[in-house]
Order: sequence, then structure tokens, then C-alpha cells
Amino acid sequence: MADSHTQAAQTPPTQAATPAAAPGKTPPNKRVLGVVGLIALVALGAGGRMWYRSHHYVETENAYVTGRVHPVSSRVPGVVTRVLVDDNQLVKAGDVIAELDPADHGVRVEQIEAQIASVEQQIGQADAQVMQVTAQASAAGAQVRQAEAQLVRARQDAERFGQLYTETMKAVSKSEVDASNAARAGAVADVAARRDNAAAAQAQIAAAGAGRDVLKAQVKVLQAQLKDARQQLAYNRILAPVAGRIGKRSVEVGARVQPGQQLLAVVEDEVWVTANFKETQLGGLEPGQQVALEVDALPGKHLAGRVHSFSPASGNQFALLPADNATGNFTKIVQRVPVKIVLDPADVKKYAGRLVPGMSVVAEVELGQDTRHTQTAAAH
Repeated sequence: MADSHTQAAQTPPTQAATPAAAPGKTPPNKRVLGVVGLIALVALGAGGRMWYRSHHYVETENAYVTGRVHPVSSRVPGVVTRVLVDDNQLVKAGDVIAELDPADHGVRVEQIEAQIASVEQQIGQADAQVMQVTAQASAAGAQVRQAEAQLVRARQDAERFGQLYTETMKAVSKSEVDASNAARAGAVADVAARRDNAAAAQAQIAAAGAGRDVLKAQVKVLQAQLKDARQQLAYNRILAPVAGRIGKRSVEVGARVQPGQQLLAVVEDEVWVTANFKETQLGGLEPGQQVALEVDALPGKHLAGRVHSFSPASGNQFALLPADNATGNFTKIVQRVPVKIVLDPADVKKYAGRLVPGMSVVAEVELGQDTRHTQTAAAH
């Protein structure tokens, strides 16, 4: 009886323990819950950041450093005798880059100078001729006046002899009257001849003066040719158009160059960024907004810039073959518009020589900026 009671007393605890171990579910692991919660928080934060940035920032990776690249070419044909610059060398505006053989153009200058000297001698001869014919015209004029005086005397004599020889009075002979009339007629003819000679002399003066003017005009033409020849001679020295650095040099001593042939390029130090934003991103952009820039060539460096201006047309409009959308299979494509971003002068100075045209840039603009202060400062 005691054993039975003992067994009966011990049985309920065993039965009570069995249901506690029976369920198949295990309690959740706190570490797993923590990781899941952390992932959820990170995802929520990343999503919130993406939402915030999508509404308050615009960004593009389609941006590049841009600068002014000046191609340098020869204006005249010739053979290169000297090259005075090297690759990537700094030059100033007006520095001599290369020299061509000046022999041909020098001979041309000498020829024109000799022609001018010859024509100037001819002008001297024409001046002397003008003086000579002027003197002849003056003598012819004196002869005309002398003949006119003789004509006056001959007319007076003829009138006197005519009055002395009438039907009632024969104070002179008929031969004397005829001689006076003949002398008057001869005087008239002589005056006419003298006047013709004087007119011819005046015509010679005009002709000699015209010939002299032609020679003087010829001198002006030759002087213009001489000026052009001297310019051509000066073009044998190829000069740097602006200050900058030498790039893409392809000229060597001994090469024969032609007008317009590019020899090298000069790249100015002034650079800016051209960012191609989508047309859907332009609504919040305004000139004067600050821009955060990251250049691939300068990892970890943050540069500052400012929106300067917008292109007057999309990049597609400036393409060699713009797309023709007037077709039946039209597909809308978001266009990109170039935006000029000027760099902070401090950054340009700090990274001088390291920011060169063509480098890739990431540009980011915060929307909603107050640009009134920036535009006022730019205006001043």
C-alpha cells in the first residue's frame, strides 16, 4: 500500500512535465530578431534618404571638365626650320612656337621693293615732263598774245588803207590796200594757229599729269603688295595665340606645312564643367545655385561650383545628324541639356594643371537654394 501510494504521488509530476516539452515550436532567437530589425532600419533609412534626395537634389554623372582649346596652324606654306616648344610646355600669348624658312617670302619682298623704286623713278621723269610741257604751254600762250597784238595792228592798218582808198580819194595805191588786207588775214590765221598750239600744249600737260597719276596709283598698288608680302614674311614665325599649355603637337623640323594645317593646340588654364542634365531635372535649376562636384581624377576631393548658364538647345540639336522625330515609329527619349558650371577660383588655383578638359565629373545640385545673394554678388 505504501509503494502504491508512493507511485501515485510521483506520477502527476511526470505527467505535468510531459506537456511542457510537447509543443514543436522553439522560442525566437533574439540575435536574429536584432539583425532583422537592424536590416529593416537600414532599409528604411536608405529609402528615406533616397526619397529625400530625389526631392531635394538633382545629380548627373554625364558631366565633363571643359576648357578652351585653340588649334594653331600656319598661314603660309613653308618648311619648318625651328620648333621652339615641347609637349605640355607653358607658353605666353605671342611666344614664338615655330619658324618656317623665310627665303621665298624674302625674295618676294625684295622684288616688290625694286618695282617700287623703278616706278618712283618713272614718276620723277613724269614730273619733269609735266614741267616741260607746262613751259611749252606758257610759251604758246605768249605767242598767242603776240599774234593777237599783230592782228590788232593788221586790222587797224587795213581799216586806214581802206579809208584812204575810195572812189573819190586815191591817197594810197590799190596794191597797198590789198597788202594790208592780206596782212590782216594772215594775222587772223596766225592767231588761230597759235591758239591751236596753246591748246595742244595744255592737252600735253593733262596727258603728262594723267601719266604721272597712273604711276602714282601703281606705286600705291605695289605698296599694298609690299605690305602683304611683309605680312607673309612675318607669318613664317608662328606665334601662340593665347597663354596656355602646348598639346597635341605634331610639327617637326623639316616638315613642309600648308596653310590651315594644324600643327598643335594651346589649352588655356581656365576650365569649367559642362553637365548634361536631363530635361526633367531642369525645373529646379537656376543660375547662381551652388554645385557639389567630384572629379574622377581627384578621388576624395570635393570641389565647389556655381550654375552659370543653360545651353540654348539640347545636345541632340547640336549633333552632326540630329534625330528626326517626324516619323511613324516615334519613341520618346528624355533629352539632355548642357549646363555650364563655373568652378570656385580657389579650386581652380589649387588644382591648376590637374583639371584638364575632358575629365569626367559628378555634379550634384541642392534644390531650393536662395540665389538672390549670389546673383547680386555676380552682378557687382
